[in-house]
Amino acid sequence: MAAVILPDNTETHARAAKIVAAGGIVAFRTDTFYGLGADPFKRAALLALRNLKGREEDKPLLVVIGDVGEAARFMVSRSKLFDRLSARFWPGALTLVVAARVEVPTELTANTGTIGVRLPADEAVRAFVRACGGVLTATSANLAGQPPARTAAEVARAFPTGLDLIIDGGTARTEQPSTVVDVTGHEARLIREGVVAWREIQKSVNWELEQ
Repeated sequence: MAAVILPDNTETHARAAKIVAAGGIVAFRTDTFYGLGADPFKRAALLALRNLKGREEDKPLLVVIGDVGEAARFMVSRSKLFDRLSARFWPGALTLVVAARVEVPTELTANTGTIGVRLPADEAVRAFVRACGGVLTATSANLAGQPPARTAAEVARAFPTGLDLIIDGGTARTEQPSTVVDVTGHEARLIREGVVAWREIQKSVNWELEQ
């Protein structure tokens, strides 16, 4: 059955929250592209999401959080590097890869022992995530290897079945994905450059280290 497309409003958020709580999958506009949202602690939902995307087993799924404090649900501890970059660039399109707690499902981490976490720049997106329990997966809404969806209609074309709801939040507001930086070590390591320039991250880290 094809997913229903509904406008981005509080009523739709409430409906999406019930779907997520029941182990379903929704599509929503993040602060970058459209993402696929599921409860990151429901293994069956994560497996369904991976199967839907055709996601390789060795690739982790990132999560978005509604508030900074939610990051503690995923990470072993807060490092100085995490604190520096999250304080400087969050909310924002920067995904920080941290050491994952043992409670974090391997379906999220892909057995890497790490998890990518982001606090979106868009307050409306953060409010939606909070409505769904404070944390959601946000892997891009596209089949593996295909371009990320920028509209609800593109999501529907990519996934004619398999989604429980598509929330139409309008066209994506960027042409780039989030920047992904690994902060599990003593130095920041770039995994993917996107909205946030790597040089700005390096400047921030170096400036902090000199203080």
